[in-house]
Amino acid sequence: MAKKMSSLIIIFNILLLLTIQTHAHNVTRLLANHPSFSSFSHFLTQTHLADEINRRTTITVCAVDNAAMSALTSKGYTISTLKNILSLHVLLDYFGTKKLHQIRDGSALAATLFQATGAAPGTTGFVNITDLRGGKVGFGPDGGDLSSFFVKSIEEVPYNISIIQISRVLPSETAAAPTPAPAEMNLTGIMSAHGCKVFAETLLTNPGASKTYQESLEGGMTVFCPGDDAMKGFLPKYKNLTAPKKEAFLDFLAVPTYYSMAMLKSNNGPMNTLATDGANKFELTVQNDGEKVTLKTRINTVKIVDTLIDEQPLVIYATDKVLLPKELFKASAVEAPAPAPAPEDGDAADSPKPAKGKAKGKKKKAAPSPDEAFGDSDSPAEGPDGVADDATADDAGAVRIIGGAKAGLVVSLLCLFASSWLL
Repeated sequence: MAKKMSSLIIIFNILLLLTIQTHAHNVTRLLANHPSFSSFSHFLTQTHLADEINRRTTITVCAVDNAAMSALTSKGYTISTLKNILSLHVLLDYFGTKKLHQIRDGSALAATLFQATGAAPGTTGFVNITDLRGGKVGFGPDGGDLSSFFVKSIEEVPYNISIIQISRVLPSETAAAPTPAPAEMNLTGIMSAHGCKVFAETLLTNPGASKTYQESLEGGMTVFCPGDDAMKGFLPKYKNLTAPKKEAFLDFLAVPTYYSMAMLKSNNGPMNTLATDGANKFELTVQNDGEKVTLKTRINTVKIVDTLIDEQPLVIYATDKVLLPKELFKASAVEAPAPAPAPEDGDAADSPKPAKGKAKGKKKKAAPSPDEAFGDSDSPAEGPDGVADDATADDAGAVRIIGGAKAGLVVSLLCLFASSWLL
C-alpha cells in the first residue's frame, strides 16, 4: 500500500508541474462590459493605474459609477491628485462577494495602491472594510467614517481580480491633497545635469517623443536614461533608424507609471512602456539580484546604476548600457559567433580542403552586426525562434497549459496508469 501511495504522490507532482497557469486580466476590458462605469475606466487609463492593476495577480478594484465620478471630477483636481484618490480604491488583496460577508471578526484593514506608493503617511493608505448588520458592508479610509457601502459585484475572476461597486468615492484629505505640478519639471535639464546629457539632447531633437514624455508626466513616469558613454556609442545605430523607429525607441525607455526603487524591487516582471501599442508590445522586464536592479529584453540586459531624481510623479534612473527593444533589433544579430582561431603553422596541413566546385579563398559571409539589424521595415523583429512575438495576454482570467496537446496526452496516460494501479 505504501508503494502505491508513493507512486501516486509522484504522479500528482508530475501533473502539477505540467499544468502551469498564467494569470492575465485587463481591468478596462472587463469594465467595457459595464457602460455605467465608463468614466471610472477612462480615468484608470488616464492616470496609468490600469497598467499597475493589470500587472498584479491578486487585486480588488472598488469602482464607482459615472454619477459618483462626475461629482469627483467636478472639483477640478489635477490628474496627479485624481491618481492618488483612485489608487485608494485599489486593494492589494482579493475581496469577492463571499469574502466581504465572511470577514473574520467583522472588520479588516486592506492595503491599497496609494499606500504602496509611499505617498500616504502612516496608515492613511489603508481601507477599513466592515461587515455591518443587515448584510451591509462599509468602506472607509483607516481612521475615517464608513461612508461608502458595497453595492454589487461587477466582475470576479477568483482569486485573481475582483471588481466591485461601492456607493461613493472614498473621502480622504491625504489623497486629495494638492500635488506638485509635473509640467513645471524640466526633464531634459535634470538629465543633462546628472550624466545623461547625450540622451537629453537626443530627446529634444525628437518633437514627437518629447511631447509624449511631457504629456505622460502628469500621470506618473519612470525613465531609464542611458549614461553619456553608452549613448554616444549607440548614436550611429540611432541615426540609421527611420523617423517612426527613432520615436518608438525613445518612448521605449520610459514607463507610464511612477516606480520608486523599492517598488521596482517588489514588482519584478514585464512592464509596458510609452511605446507599447497593441501588437507592438515594446515591453521590458524588471529583475533584481539582491540590491541590484536589472532591465531585460530578448536582446540585452542593463543595470540601473544611479537615481537622477525621485520626486513623485517622476523618477529618472541612469543605466550602464542602452536597453534595446526586440521590435527594433533581431536577437540573432546581437552577438555574432566568435571567429575560429587561426591555425598554427604545424596544423595547416590538417585543415580541411575546400569542396570541389567552390572557388578557393571565397570567404563565408559574416553574421550581421547589431548595426545591420535595423531595417527599414516597420514589422516587428523575429524572436530567437524566428517567429514574430506579437501574442498578447489581454483576455481576462486567461489560463495557458504548457505543452499543448503533448502535455494533454501525457496527463491522460498518467491518469490511466494511476487508475489501473489502484485497481
